[in-house]
Amino acid sequence: MNPKAAMIFAAGFGTRMAPLTDQTPKPMIKVNGKPLIDHSLSLLDGFETIVVNTHYLAGQIETHLANRPKVTCLREEPEIRETGGGLKNALPVLGGDPVVVMNSDAVFAGPNPVPELLARWDPDRMDALLTLVPIEQCIAHEGSGDFTLGEDDTLIRRGKNLTAPYVYSGVQILKTDWLAGISETSFSLNLLWNQMIAEQRAFGWVYSGKWVDVGRPSGIQAAEKALGDV
Repeated sequence: MNPKAAMIFAAGFGTRMAPLTDQTPKPMIKVNGKPLIDHSLSLLDGFETIVVNTHYLAGQIETHLANRPKVTCLREEPEIRETGGGLKNALPVLGGDPVVVMNSDAVFAGPNPVPELLARWDPDRMDALLTLVPIEQCIAHEGSGDFTLGEDDTLIRRGKNLTAPYVYSGVQILKTDWLAGISETSFSLNLLWNQMIAEQRAFGWVYSGKWVDVGRPSGIQAAEKALGDV
């Protein structure tokens, strides 16, 4: 049951990246001369079905990806659907099997996390498997940690603690069955995580390399330096 389909979230407004995103969607911002969306796609070699959701300045992304036969762009109109709603909207293309889901505003300075994620995926006991990065290996990230790991690497949220040892990298495997129980069209994947964590069906694994948050302009230079150091 290894996923054969993947989704990249590329619909956001990129407000933290302003003013660079005033005329350019964040997934088209370049790092080392290559748009962020291409950095994400490079992690998905071998996937036959890839969905990219679009909304803000959608035409630029759609034009850039037009000649990639394995990539389907889904424009969200009139309103953006957030991560959970975007994934639910893409199910007719993705199919009903588990999918690899990723953000498009980060760069991995180290091995490709996707093969390692797939190697650790155990659908008999997992409904979600998140790629986590130790907070000391995160670059240009201004937030606190997101998770700790419990017994057998189950996910535990930071909760009321000031920080946690691991940051969610934006790359995961998810079973999509849970989406059928959510009636909203626009919602966060946090709704799924909360249910899966409560059922002890959400897990994490720890990435060995460095991870760069390219959500702000300062992240561009940081990402280029980190990639140069690999």
